[in-house]
Amino acid sequence: MGISYSTARYLAPASFIYNFLTNQYGLAIHDPTMKQVHDSNLSFFSPQPYFIGGFFFPQQIIQLIWIYRMWKLNPKKSDAERKELDQIVDYAPYYALGNFCIGTWMFFWCNEQLKTSNAFVVVNTLSQLFYIATKLGPMNTQSPSSVLTHVVSKTFAGIGVLDLLHNTSIAYFKDEAPSMLVKVGTGLGFGLLSASSDWIFGGCMVYDLVALAVGQSGSWRQLLSLYAMGSAAIVGAKNYAIPPYESRREDYTLTSREDSLTAQEDVNDRV
Repeated sequence: MGISYSTARYLAPASFIYNFLTNQYGLAIHDPTMKQVHDSNLSFFSPQPYFIGGFFFPQQIIQLIWIYRMWKLNPKKSDAERKELDQIVDYAPYYALGNFCIGTWMFFWCNEQLKTSNAFVVVNTLSQLFYIATKLGPMNTQSPSSVLTHVVSKTFAGIGVLDLLHNTSIAYFKDEAPSMLVKVGTGLGFGLLSASSDWIFGGCMVYDLVALAVGQSGSWRQLLSLYAMGSAAIVGAKNYAIPPYESRREDYTLTSREDSLTAQEDVNDRV
């Protein structure tokens, strides 16, 4: 799914703007609003809606910083900047796909076409999970591009898990209580995700469970709260025992004219 530098530099911000504007449309312009649709369509995975907004704002700020860095880096300036930019550009297609899916989801959601809207959520969540599980290398804390790409992709995937649970439950199980299978599956699913997560994605799993717990009531809320505490314990213990990040300063010094020409050819291939 690789794309050129120039394509990424326009595709990523365009998709950001599309998603941002459609969200504003759903929040403030359309009747019923996004929240009104939420309040009239509840199920056992309906979160407290303000947790979504609380996640959305800082997520957008981080994404803008990531996009700014994409534009700031010049692959022709040095091999170091090219390496830094490659890490951002490699995620750009998945980022744009996610923004397109969530932006388009809003139109169907606000018109209460919940099964159709859920299809876009499924594509987004699975694509983000696929990227962080198979394409994203270990985070290098010495590389700003690596740190930003990890934060952007993992928060996108993390909130995507909550979106998937929420939308699927109201599309197919509106007004239903959780079955024993749902309760057990939720614990096992979040437990496995937490055990395979770093601090970023693991933190998102805890946040998702807290959002679900606050949005529910009774014994189901209590169980979700226990799951949230268990998830936090698993994430903390796992990442304390096995630190998930690397800290290395890459040596991008070019040692010959041949190396320089090779780097320039790589840039020309992607520009």
